[in-house]
Amino acid sequence: MKITTSKRFIHCLILTSFCTILFTSAKVAKEDNYLSTGSKVKTIIIDAGHGGQDGSTHGSFSKEKDVALTVALKLGREIEAKMPGVRVVYTRTTDVFVKLYDRIGIANREKADLFISIHCNSMPPIKQRYVIKYLKGKPVYGYRSIPNPVTRGTETFVAGFNRLDEQDVAIRENASILLEKDYKTNYGGFDPNDPESYIIFSLMKNAFRDQSIKLASLVQDEYIKEGRINRGVKEQGLAVLQRAGMPAILTEIGFISNPEEEKYINSDEGQGAIINNILNAIINYKKQIES
Repeated sequence: MKITTSKRFIHCLILTSFCTILFTSAKVAKEDNYLSTGSKVKTIIIDAGHGGQDGSTHGSFSKEKDVALTVALKLGREIEAKMPGVRVVYTRTTDVFVKLYDRIGIANREKADLFISIHCNSMPPIKQRYVIKYLKGKPVYGYRSIPNPVTRGTETFVAGFNRLDEQDVAIRENASILLEKDYKTNYGGFDPNDPESYIIFSLMKNAFRDQSIKLASLVQDEYIKEGRINRGVKEQGLAVLQRAGMPAILTEIGFISNPEEEKYINSDEGQGAIINNILNAIINYKKQIES
């Protein structure tokens, strides 16, 4: 991609200004005691991804926003039941649109010790060729879109660096920003459709990277024990995680675009297993950092 000298100057100016704002925000947050100490787990934010008008991702019979909300609410109830003394706060409890900016804002205001965002993964539909009719003995073909029947598994993300050729998830998840009319103000000029904007997010290295990776790894370990396909722990420039003043993860519980996994993440059995996996990871994480 060719960038003129003037454009380079503008980009550098934006990056410098944005980093100054981020440094100042982090300093203020620390002074106001918004940042988690990491020594205890007393408050957990459960974030159900998407919601309201931000809910276009779907499978053959369900929507990501609905599955995420159901799992988030069930997870919260299990945490309260199995972890006495731990407070649960939800970013949403109904089908409403909550700005990415506000989701992490809730976590910072509540002085949360963990932020866990629940999502369903998705792949673009596959075009399938089929015979419409026969004309003079020869088939006439048409094309239809069908759910991706191949890609499956779980993966968990933390805030951090990502290469320009590895931004599919980041761009898809950050697209929610476009539903906010003031998104350029809220996110320092960040454009989720512009790969160059991810250079900005690469400078917003999460101060709680190690703790976030620890929690994400524990979540993935639990998925593996359940027999799920492991797509690993990954760092991505995800807006919902970047300004977190605590360890924060976004876990993709399965591919809603995969017919088999869509049934699993909608079933009582599947949701029970997913919730148990995440809960066990939280309990293990809590034990490790408090021991």
